[in-house]
Amino acid sequence: MEDRDIVERVGRLVEHEHRLERTHEGEMTDEDREALRAIEVELDRCWDLLRQRRARRDAGENPDEAHVRDADTVEHYQQ
Repeated sequence: MEDRDIVERVGRLVEHEHRLERTHEGEMTDEDREALRAIEVELDRCWDLLRQRRARRDAGENPDEAHVRDADTVEHYQQ
C-alpha cells in the first residue's frame, strides 16, 4: 500500500465518520456508536501505518516493510 492509498482511505473514513455524525446528531444508537468507534480505530491504524512508512523512509529503510498493526497495539500505544 502506497502513502497516497492510505491518505485516500483516511479521507473515505473521515467522510463516513462525518456522515454518520451528521445523520445521527445527538441521537446515536449503540450500534451507531460502535460503528463510529470502529471508524476511529481504523483511522488510528491508518495514521499509524503512514507514520511507520514515513519513519522508515526518513531512516533510509524500505517503507513497504511497514505493516498494519492490530487495533489493540495502536489503541494502547504509550508515547
